[in-house]
Amino acid sequence: MTYFKKMAMTASAFVCAFTLATTSNAKADEKETMQNDSIYDVLVDRFFDKNPQNNGDANSKDPNDFAGGDFEGISTKVQYFKEMDFTFLSLGPLMEAEDFRGKKVLQYNKIQQRFGTKKEYDKMYEELHKQDISVMADFPINGVSNKNALIDAQSRNAWVSDAKEQGTINWKTNNPEVQEALIDAAIQYATEYKLDGIRLTNIQDANIAFINDMIFDLKKAIPTIKVISDEPSKASFDLIQDRTMMDALQQGLKKNDVKSEQITASISPKMQSTPRSIMLDTLNSARFTYYAAGENMFPPTRVKVALGAVFTLPGTPIMTYGTEITMNGKQSPESLQAMDFRTKDDIIKYIGQLQSLRNGSEALRNGDFKLIENKDGFIVFERFNKNERWFVVMNNTMKTKSIDLPESIVGKNKEIFGMFEKDIVRENDESKYRLVVDREIVEVYQVKDKKGVNIAYLAALGLVYVLFIAFIVAVLRRGKKKRQQLVQKK
Repeated sequence: MTYFKKMAMTASAFVCAFTLATTSNAKADEKETMQNDSIYDVLVDRFFDKNPQNNGDANSKDPNDFAGGDFEGISTKVQYFKEMDFTFLSLGPLMEAEDFRGKKVLQYNKIQQRFGTKKEYDKMYEELHKQDISVMADFPINGVSNKNALIDAQSRNAWVSDAKEQGTINWKTNNPEVQEALIDAAIQYATEYKLDGIRLTNIQDANIAFINDMIFDLKKAIPTIKVISDEPSKASFDLIQDRTMMDALQQGLKKNDVKSEQITASISPKMQSTPRSIMLDTLNSARFTYYAAGENMFPPTRVKVALGAVFTLPGTPIMTYGTEITMNGKQSPESLQAMDFRTKDDIIKYIGQLQSLRNGSEALRNGDFKLIENKDGFIVFERFNKNERWFVVMNNTMKTKSIDLPESIVGKNKEIFGMFEKDIVRENDESKYRLVVDREIVEVYQVKDKKGVNIAYLAALGLVYVLFIAFIVAVLRRGKKKRQQLVQKK
């Protein structure tokens, strides 16, 4: 290696090392709770039918019948999930059941053949894990088929009771034999499918001690597994289902210029040890779009504003499939339509942008919360920790709004960067920072120290240029000398 090459490489290495040394690591010292996660909630049957050969006798024209979605369909769309940057894909129940929703379970330990084979599941699982997407599936507790394989005819009365829906039963979870059978089934299910997370659904009034025993035994079998529920519970789940927040978001954001105080009313300033869910709807509820359409509002705009809240307020985001295409519906099967991929992708890109901010910021996931203003659809709050500070402005009104943040809130000699509108706000002559946000949008601002000229960086950069020019001059001189020698030889 020549002397000049060594000098150039040394200078370049110096600049790279200098740049890396000034870059902060936002994910350092994180506590690994579900506060760091986000969940895309899908039903395999309703997502994408890649292999019609496994549909059996399903009538896809009947909305109450199976639609044909399968594991191969999920595998085909892995990049779709990755673009929205979710950390968990929740697949719904995977076991054999009488209904497309997977609630009326026939056998806990047998895969739903309409979804595909175990081999196809394993391939899907691997493809998701390659993209750092964890896999979650449902385990229904109650409301299962009265033909469930666990039911023993001789002990039926001691094990089950009739549920509300015809042809379904609830387990008598005070019975120790029932508890043991269900816990064993859940552990076998979770281990067989290598689940990263499991959601216990339709727990209703199941014995709390039994549910806690199930959670404990699942974590004993798979120490890293996350266990959640689809309804509020006093059991020791890794995530608290917050229906109060869901109702507040639905009512406070279904249209503009409405009272919004309820959206932030239940938020604790400090991050709780067990995170709470934050969502617009569920697989069991009416769609958020249903409420917006009922107010004659434009669904895409409503959904964008609402998602801006979901991904910036404290909590673990859970998004029902189809939200990104403004799927409508009051109840199943209308609210659980087959996924349509022939729609615009602007909301999908917006979700990806929000997720990029959230996943890249410890403060937006785990930071403290401070409400600055909340009145009639105009909400301003701060998310912060010792290393980062963000301001989020939700303008759910029909007018452009502004707020003047005093130096006492922002600090002196700061710059505030808008992540979507790309504006830079600096302190004015009145020692205030004015944030201006157009109607019906959410803007996320990052606070940084005001920087002057970076002398050290410019000096390093100048050194690279000097060395590069010296290298070029040396090469030219050497070339000229060789040409002169050739002329003299001739």
